[in-house]
Amino acid sequence: MTAGVDLGAPQIQAIRSDDDVVRVRQLVRTVAVAAKLSLVDQTKLVTAASELARNTLIYGGGGSAEVASVDDGRRRGVRIVFADSGPGIPDLDLALTDGYTTGGGLGLGLSGARRLVDDFDVVTAVGEGTRITITKWSR
Repeated sequence: MTAGVDLGAPQIQAIRSDDDVVRVRQLVRTVAVAAKLSLVDQTKLVTAASELARNTLIYGGGGSAEVASVDDGRRRGVRIVFADSGPGIPDLDLALTDGYTTGGGLGLGLSGARRLVDDFDVVTAVGEGTRITITKWSR
């Protein structure tokens, strides 16, 4: 994960319902516009955030998304931390495999979300939950 300086207080959105997933998408879009990400990069970030917010709700039993503008001295970006206290991911390597899903759906999965952002970090422990940090930088 690349270090960056926060440009303001992070905004935290609880993820407890489908409506909260929509609120995460809206918050990420707002912060991405303020960080001057291109429309393509905004769309990639919002798509990844939507997938990860839904995973936080469905697989993690709910949690939160912390959204912040960051600056690494060369460029601005948006960092999002998704955290839950759910069951954790028992086989992270498998979960990061292209096409892997436990939901039987056509979601992007973790691998798809990872491809859409510049920095992607997962910390998980069975029985302790999962914390996924993503960052998208301006071009």
